[in-house]
Amino acid sequence: MGREFVEIFDEWVHTYDDSVSGKDEEYKDVFVKYNEILQAVADAAIGPVIEFGVGTGNLTEKLLSHGLEVVGVEPNEAMRKVTAEKIAGLTLVDGDFLEFETDLAPQSFVSSYAFHHLTDAEKARAFQIYAEQLPSGGKVVFADTLFESQAAKNEIIAFEQTRGHANLVEDLNREYYTTVPVMEKLITDAGFTVELLKMNNYVFLIEATKK
Repeated sequence: MGREFVEIFDEWVHTYDDSVSGKDEEYKDVFVKYNEILQAVADAAIGPVIEFGVGTGNLTEKLLSHGLEVVGVEPNEAMRKVTAEKIAGLTLVDGDFLEFETDLAPQSFVSSYAFHHLTDAEKARAFQIYAEQLPSGGKVVFADTLFESQAAKNEIIAFEQTRGHANLVEDLNREYYTTVPVMEKLITDAGFTVELLKMNNYVFLIEATKK
């Protein structure tokens, strides 16, 4: 359920904000329009909100600036510590996309750059869980890497190999990046309508609304 990637973020916690700001050339294309992407998620959310994969709290800050009530769910202890120091009074819990405990009755589930830590089967199960907890009109708003097809994914991996981006290629091969058709099907099968908007060469805004 993505927990196998938790320890990676013990290292990322020290460099994540530099990477998302474009200072890491290898990951620069992944984070093109980063602030715009987070803003799009925050703009689409309705409160109260449960945010998965809070990381260093960048999306959280945008959600709070909209006056939304937010509970953060983050499995990595180091990331929780950074965010707790950055955002005083934020409720943070140890959990993940599939297992989380909070008294909040959410209107939205949101996340950025994290849903790919689940297999396709786990993604489908996650949306079934969200459908059970959300009212009609409730939303799931995720920004995550998707590929238009498996062939497109293979092409971009080959391209990044030619650029010598070994760490990015390793990520693309190791984690569970899926395709647009698969994502659309698992979301609609769970009882949501869905709109996808391509934000950069890697990331789509995924806005699902419960029927």
